[in-house]
Amino acid sequence: MRVVENEKKDLPSLEKCDLKNFLDEKYERFARPDFIFDDPISIPHRFSLREDIEISAFLTATIAWGNRKSIIASSNQMMKFLEDDPFRFVMDHSPGDLKKIKGAVHRTFNGTDLTFFVRALKNIYEHKGGLEKIFTDGFSGRDNSADSIGYFRKIFFSIPHPERTEKHISNPLAGSSAKRLNMFLRWMVRNDNRGVDFGIWKKIPAASLSIPLDVHTGNIARKIGLLTRAQNDWKAVRELDAELRILAPDDPVKYDYALFGLGAIEKF
Repeated sequence: MRVVENEKKDLPSLEKCDLKNFLDEKYERFARPDFIFDDPISIPHRFSLREDIEISAFLTATIAWGNRKSIIASSNQMMKFLEDDPFRFVMDHSPGDLKKIKGAVHRTFNGTDLTFFVRALKNIYEHKGGLEKIFTDGFSGRDNSADSIGYFRKIFFSIPHPERTEKHISNPLAGSSAKRLNMFLRWMVRNDNRGVDFGIWKKIPAASLSIPLDVHTGNIARKIGLLTRAQNDWKAVRELDAELRILAPDDPVKYDYALFGLGAIEKF
């Protein structure tokens, strides 16, 4: 059965059940293949080549704010700009190909931004060893994603770029929750054989990932006592990370499914 938006069910009282069991139950409910259909992760699931998955996932995660249906629609439009062959387009595009990318793509992310993203990705794959190498080097044994994302951001913007485009790569080292890049890392790193996350990056431990904190995960975490900080910033990410790592030390961000599903789908 497909997960239905706004579906509601009777939920157990948190005062009467173990919180871990409750969240594990919700994880089992939402982390399954039928979650893919209505989620932005459906875009990289269209591809089989490793680099196509990475690039389409990165671009989709970049614009993952707002309504999920609009994110998917905008991501499909991006894939059309890239001729539904993202890695080949990134590596072999001509100046004329880039001129075809114009207009609004998704809200404040426009053709100028996407054009630079294509150029930056080519630099990364041609000269820096690819997306996985950069993020992996940035982790370097650390227990959260802040330095990895910060390192990636530095390399991404190391070539000439429009200043306006910097806002589309969040910086946890400056206090941002970096929800979209943490979601991208979850997609690439986690592998629980459930068919949703890809798990194609093997050198970053799932135990070190940080929660993709958004309005849904934050609100639910506060309601059930996992988060006290009011702002959805990097300090809140670290607070929630610590709590989730008590519940599942080896795979704390699996509870992103539970928290998001409770907030966005079950309207808990």
